[in-house]
Amino acid sequence: SPINIDRRRLLRDSNLGDILFEGYDQAPPGKWRLTNDGHTGGQGCQACPCGGLPDKYRALQFHFHWGSLTGNGSEHTIDGHQYPMEMHIVHMNVKYKSITEAKGHPNGLAVLSFLFKASDTDNSNYNTIVAGLKNISREGDFVDLSSTFCLDNLLPDTAQLSKYYRYKGSLTTPDCSEVVIWTVFEEPILISQSQVRVQIIHFPATGSTLLKMTNNFRSPQPLKNRKVYASRDATISHSPKCSPSIHFLLPPLLALLIDQFSGPS
Repeated sequence: SPINIDRRRLLRDSNLGDILFEGYDQAPPGKWRLTNDGHTGGQGCQACPCGGLPDKYRALQFHFHWGSLTGNGSEHTIDGHQYPMEMHIVHMNVKYKSITEAKGHPNGLAVLSFLFKASDTDNSNYNTIVAGLKNISREGDFVDLSSTFCLDNLLPDTAQLSKYYRYKGSLTTPDCSEVVIWTVFEEPILISQSQVRVQIIHFPATGSTLLKMTNNFRSPQPLKNRKVYASRDATISHSPKCSPSIHFLLPPLLALLIDQFSGPS
């Protein structure tokens, strides 16, 4: 992972329908913490998606991938089109006690991927995050955000969340473990160009020198023999006969982030 999602080569799975996001409509009891880990800006979170995965998963954190002032930076592409930015919400299978343990199993992690599209208008739901990013210019910096918010405020309109693509892949940073069930949503989130530019924060190079943290994305990888499935409502160019379906079904579960694993997807 990531991959290019070629909508001419998808398998329609009508069992992949609406996703119910349990806990995403509840603000965390404490403040959100925004961290610069040297790779991306990320935050701990609590909540879980309900409907689609083979086991229970708890949310650990979410983070962003972006390009530069002159280029886009999403990791996944759709029909070869790269978007300005991409958000990953990372979940761990509750069967396992740590990221290290989860990475030893093929269904250890589940990542929800949301793409961003440039708009002329600021997305007010991201104002708190954008403001926080200005205060974490160095690796290891963190800030507790001034206001809390519900995770579902960051997502596309609810009516669009039944449109997504599903495949089994890997983390997008070393060691690129093949342990991730990916869900890539079709509907992009609108965000202004000025907000995207703020995401280009800094990291220390040598001494006190600061370099812009740009192009923190991995390019699409060969699909090889993996299958990519389209949900019931997702857009595809044709509908070949579907192979056995992957069901997205999760009981409600809330978990507060205790620690954040290094090298997020």
